[in-house]
Amino acid sequence: MSNSNPSLSNGDRWLLPVGVEETLPVEAARIERLRRIVLDLLDSWGYDLVMPPLMEYLDSLLTGAGHGLEIETFKLTDQMSGRMMGVRADMTPQVARIDAHYLHNDGANRLCYLGPVLRTRPDCLGCSRVPLQLGAELFGVKSYRADIEIVELLVETLHDIGLENLHVDLGHMGIFQALAAAEDLDAETQGHLVKVISSRAGDDVAQLCQALGLSGEASELFISMTDSSGEVDSLPGVVEKYTAASEEVKAAVQNLSRIACSLKKRLPATRLYYDLAELKGKSYHNGLVFSVYTQGSGRAIANGGRYDDIGIDFGRARPATGFSLDLRAVSGLIKQSDTDATASYTTICAPDDDDPALFDVVKQLRQDGRRVVFYYDKEQADNDYKNAANLVRQAGKWIVQ
Repeated sequence: MSNSNPSLSNGDRWLLPVGVEETLPVEAARIERLRRIVLDLLDSWGYDLVMPPLMEYLDSLLTGAGHGLEIETFKLTDQMSGRMMGVRADMTPQVARIDAHYLHNDGANRLCYLGPVLRTRPDCLGCSRVPLQLGAELFGVKSYRADIEIVELLVETLHDIGLENLHVDLGHMGIFQALAAAEDLDAETQGHLVKVISSRAGDDVAQLCQALGLSGEASELFISMTDSSGEVDSLPGVVEKYTAASEEVKAAVQNLSRIACSLKKRLPATRLYYDLAELKGKSYHNGLVFSVYTQGSGRAIANGGRYDDIGIDFGRARPATGFSLDLRAVSGLIKQSDTDATASYTTICAPDDDDPALFDVVKQLRQDGRRVVFYYDKEQADNDYKNAANLVRQAGKWIVQ
C-alpha cells in the first residue's frame, strides 16, 4: 500500500502534533482521582456542574467575551450546514452564556466545569495545546465578597489535591483600564502599554507615555505601576499614591486593598502579594485579577479574576468572577504517592475457573471497590502483576492472598 502521507515515514506515524499529548494509565488514573476530589469539593461549596459543547458556530463562540480568543481558536467548516465552527479555546465565555441565556435567575449562580479545550498555540514553551480546563464561576454578585470567595475556593481546591506552599499574586485591571479610558487609548495602544508595564521597565513605560502624548499625571501613575508590588501589608502605602487620581482609579485601588486585607485573615497560611503590573488577565477581565504559584513551577498554575457585564451580548449584563486551571498540568506537580506508582498494587488476580462461587466473590470484591482481573495465562499474569494479590481456593472457599 502506498504511503497516503508522504511527509510521514513509517517510523514517524506515532508522532503527535507539538503541544498534544496522550495520557497513559497511571497518570490518567491520578487525574481521574483528582477530578473526583475537586468536583466533590466544588459541589460542597454550592457550584453546579455544567458541560458546554466542544465546538460551536464561530459567531456564537467568539461573541462578547470570546472575541479576544479568535487567534487561539481552531476553525473548521460544518459539513452539515456549511457554516464556520470553532473548537473552544476557553470554557469561561461558554459558561457565561449559559448563565446569561439559559439560567433565568437574577440572583447568584455558581457554576463549575471540567473538560478539554483546544488552542492553536500553547500558552508557553512546553505547555499543552489541549489543557484539561477546570474552572468555577460565580455570577450575579457585584460585591467584592464574591472575589474573596473565589480566591479562597481556589486555594482550598489546590490544597485538597495535595499542593502546599502556595503564593497568590493579586492585581487589578480596573486601575489600568480607568487610566487608559481617561486618556482615550484605543485597544491596540492599550495592548502595547500592557506589555511594556508587565515587563516592569519603568524607563520604557516613560518613553512610551511620552511618545503617546499622555498627560503627566497618567504617565506618572502608569510608571508607578511597574514597581508597585510586595506583600499585602504594604498596600496601604500604595493607596496613598493614588489619592489624587480619578474616582474610578481610587475605587479600583481601594477594592484591591479591601480584598487583600480580608484574604489575609481568611488564608493565614498562604503567602499573599500584590502586583499592579500583574495585567495577565484575559481580554474580558475588568476588575481583580490573580495568579497562584507553587514550588516546582516557573509559571502560574491557576489564574482568574472579575469580568463584569460579560453576558451583555446575550441580553443580560451580569457581574461575574471566577478561576480556571489545567488539571493535567497541576497533577504533574503533586507528589506521587505509593498508590500512583503502579495499578498492580491494588489489583487482585483471579484464575480462569468456571466455579460459580468464584464469580460471586469477584462480583462482591468489585462492588466493594476492589480491582479484580481474570488471568488466562498464569506465567503472563505473574509478569504483568508482580505485586498483585491473588484469589486462591482454600478448603473449598475463595480467599484473597
